Amino acid sequence: MAHRIGRPHPHGTPARRIATAIVATALTTTGCQGMATTHDSIPPQPAGAQPGPLTEFPLRFLRHNFGIATYAVQAYSVVYANRPYTGGERPARAEVHPNAFKNTSAGHLMIRNFPPPAVVKWTSRDGTPLEAEVDIGRIFKDELVRYEAPRDEISDHTPAINPDIVLEINDRTINVYMRAYLSLKAPRTPGNPHSDYRRDLVLAWSETY
Repeated sequence: MAHRIGRPHPHGTPARRIATAIVATALTTTGCQGMATTHDSIPPQPAGAQPGPLTEFPLRFLRHNFGIATYAVQAYSVVYANRPYTGGERPARAEVHPNAFKNTSAGHLMIRNFPPPAVVKWTSRDGTPLEAEVDIGRIFKDELVRYEAPRDEISDHTPAINPDIVLEINDRTINVYMRAYLSLKAPRTPGNPHSDYRRDLVLAWSETY
């Protein structure tokens, strides 16, 4: 059967126009639903949702910072984690500012637990040459953070801790301390919002030679 070819109506027949509109509407609706499914695949958080605790107890550490403090010696050298520390005569702790020891810095940062023992050589105040190996890894073998703040005062959102380990040479005695920065639930000093932390120096080990 021959097909009659004629010029199409510029807008098609009314029936065709209605069918086209229905198909276009269906396609448009389907397309929008598909995009919504793709971009909203992660459901939104319910209103008022709060994050859970960031801190697990007991507090542990995988890296630490290291520093030294020296008092009442004629000379000293310390090697720990491949970094040397040397110096000459130092006064007794009682002869310096009270905050000097409390503010001792740990300038060697992010040391992975644990390097070989610290090698310490020094001359005491009376001129006696002394030498010792201080095994930091043995002292802190449990990798637990030492602190003095009561557990119920520590915030559950205390950040990850890389504590300071401070080795003090004091005449004929070596002391090893830990200092960790702990966020508190409330300020220590009422009215001072910047006092919501603790960073005490806690004695972990001591030996007199």
